[in-house]
Amino acid sequence: MGDARRYLDLPSPFPMKRGGELHGAHVAYETWGTLNAARDNAVLVLTGLSPSAHMTSCDEDPSPGWWQDMAGPGKAIDTDRWFAICVNSLGSDKGSTGPASIDPATGEPYRLDFPELALEDVANAAHAVVASLGITQLACLIGCSMGGMSALAYMLLHPGSVRAHISVDTAPQAQPFAIAIRSLQREAIRLDRHWNEGAYDDANYPDIGMSIARKLGVITYRSAMEWNGRFARIRLDPEQREDEPFGREFQVESYLEGHARRFVRTFDPNCYLYLSRASDWFDIAEYGHGSVQEGLKRICIEQAMVIGVSTDILFPLQQQEQIAEGLQAAGAKVEFVALDSPQGHDAFLVDIEHYSPAIGGFLNRLAAAPSPRW
Repeated sequence: MGDARRYLDLPSPFPMKRGGELHGAHVAYETWGTLNAARDNAVLVLTGLSPSAHMTSCDEDPSPGWWQDMAGPGKAIDTDRWFAICVNSLGSDKGSTGPASIDPATGEPYRLDFPELALEDVANAAHAVVASLGITQLACLIGCSMGGMSALAYMLLHPGSVRAHISVDTAPQAQPFAIAIRSLQREAIRLDRHWNEGAYDDANYPDIGMSIARKLGVITYRSAMEWNGRFARIRLDPEQREDEPFGREFQVESYLEGHARRFVRTFDPNCYLYLSRASDWFDIAEYGHGSVQEGLKRICIEQAMVIGVSTDILFPLQQQEQIAEGLQAAGAKVEFVALDSPQGHDAFLVDIEHYSPAIGGFLNRLAAAPSPRW
């Protein structure tokens, strides 16, 4: 397959929110569609923790993207109309500078010498990409999961840079349950003896820790309703069971194992740790004197759609309501969409049947609405 990624060299030094700075850093991104002469048809998508910038297929890279059925010609994010941009998060290992990258000061991977990462840093790096393309105001900023928190930071830190926002299954701050789950994921990685204080290699790699971390994630990405509906208590056929004490016996165990095996060597463990912790640290209340609502009221946009799902246990629907209420109090025209999908937090990736009309409809209305900037 080809590679459609482009790279932006960030300002050097690039200051980090929690201290430290990066030298010679860059971010990877992809684009689809055509930026019009007025440069006012740009849509930026910020991702969850693990996706790359490859949101959907293109001529340079026809492989399916992580949101393949949502973006492209004639789809909800219609690239015949919109100039779509997807940025790989700073701190990731999918092309952007992160803990797995080479530290120019030493010639060795940063590993744990990478500065502490905040989602504000992710937002600032994404804004640098947009500015490099000559875009002063995005038509719409879409943030999914962790990317939704990064999007809130983007709009707070860069007032006037966004006309409209679509918030997808995210939160203004991590709740204790989400923090607890991510802390267990990080602990699983750190307690794997091959993690070796971040100094692992391909021969000595924390496979077990990453596997457990992924399984914990998958469990929380879906709902109990879906687990019951898909697997109930169905057991594996005798020949599929592990011939060892306490080995896998149920189909749901085999499903989790398959997910973990596919993920383990596709994402760098240190990058996982940094982005996971950054998700815990983000708190929009820091910008509102301790109040989530006051922090949200500092965001100045024209319109927003806030989408949540009733079965999401990582980013509960109440948190989507918080975002909607805060943006409305700030003066935005807000649409709140509560979906009943059984697929939990991952619904935005798999329940395209319900998410696509909501997102596509909002973007269509945005294109038809007059704006002082348009």
